[in-house]
Formats: sequence, structure tokens, C-alpha cells
Amino acid sequence: MNAARQLPLDLSFRSALGREDFLVAPCNEEAVAWLDKWPVWPSVAMVLHGPHGAGKTHLVNVWREQARASLIEGCDLTVEKVPDLLKDVSAVAVENAQEGNHWEALFHLYNLCKETGKTLLLTALEPPSRWNIDLADLDSRLRTAVSAALKTPEEDLMAALLLKQAADRRLIIGPEVFSYILPRLERNFTAVRDFVARLDAESLAAQRRITIPLAGDVLEALHREKE
Repeated sequence: MNAARQLPLDLSFRSALGREDFLVAPCNEEAVAWLDKWPVWPSVAMVLHGPHGAGKTHLVNVWREQARASLIEGCDLTVEKVPDLLKDVSAVAVENAQEGNHWEALFHLYNLCKETGKTLLLTALEPPSRWNIDLADLDSRLRTAVSAALKTPEEDLMAALLLKQAADRRLIIGPEVFSYILPRLERNFTAVRDFVARLDAESLAAQRRITIPLAGDVLEALHREKE
């Protein structure tokens, strides 16, 4: 039996917003559904929150192409930069919006988006209610924003991600190696991408087929680098 047949027979993931390298599953389907509805949101703003590696940045980049949006990191947001962010765009995305002491700037950006009929997408690790916002007006506005969570990927999605990343690189991973790798990967999109990229590089450099020892070496190397 090959690795693909080890997945449940009813497993089917569609591509998010036409992107083949993002797989939609229960852990992210609510967020993708809201992004699909843009610009018909019930609020000026939407907050996309979830742990590191859950796919926030990927979804933001997919949405930016559709929405023709500008982008800024939360720690870089200032009141002075707000007007330029709104020039010649339909929307604005702020990544890691909970970072930095920028509440006045974010409040200004929210209000200008509302006044000009534009939309605002924010990403964060947690929902706005946990951001410790010290500006009451901004806090109340963000509590009315659409809030969608990206959760830790399920095992089925991790398996599908691993298979797809390997297939994209034309890597042959046998069923025993696949079964060895899957439970040892950290459960997030970034971990799968980084592992497959390193596995590909190491296999090419050493001119080795992909085996359990090689996969183990790559997993150990990535673990050491995170310490």
C-alpha cells in the first residue's frame, strides 16, 4: 500500500481561493469561507487569528491578490503611514496586529477604511479581546469585527500536506518512511514545508534515496536549530 492509500478514502481538500498549495480542512475552513465572502463582510474589519504556522500569512497573501490590498506589519504601523496604506487599494492587511504600541494608528486606519468604503484584514495569535488594547473606542470596534480562528491542523490534513509537498518536489517517500515522519512533525504548515524542503536538499546533496535514517537526520537537525 502506498502512502496516499493510507489516508481515509473520504479525505478531500479543495484549494483555497484557487491556490493549489493551500489545503482547506476543518481547522481552517471557517476562515477561508469568510475570506471567500470578501468584500461582503458584516463589518469593516476581519480578524484572522491562530497559532504560528497555521497558515495566516499564506491566506493573507492569497486574499491580497484578490482584494488588491496593501500590507504592513503591526509593529511598523504609525499614524503617519496610514494615508499611504490607503492609496490606490481596495483594502489593507495588517499582519501581527497585536504587536507594537500602535493603537492610535490602528484606530485611525479603521476609521479611514470605514469612511472610504475599504476593508481591513488583521492577523494575530489571539482574538482582539485578548490584545490588552488601552484605547476603548478601538477595543469596542474590533469586538464587532468578524473573527475567524485558524486551528492546529488535524492529522489527516498533516498527511495531505506532507504528501502534496513531497509530490510538488517529486520526492518519493515510501509508506514506512511516511509513517515514521508524520507523528514526529510539529503540527503546523510551516513545519511540513520546512521539513520537506530540507529533506529534498539533503537527499540531493548526498545523492541518497529517502529513508528513515535520512528523515530522522533532517528532523533532528531542524529540532536542534529551534533550540
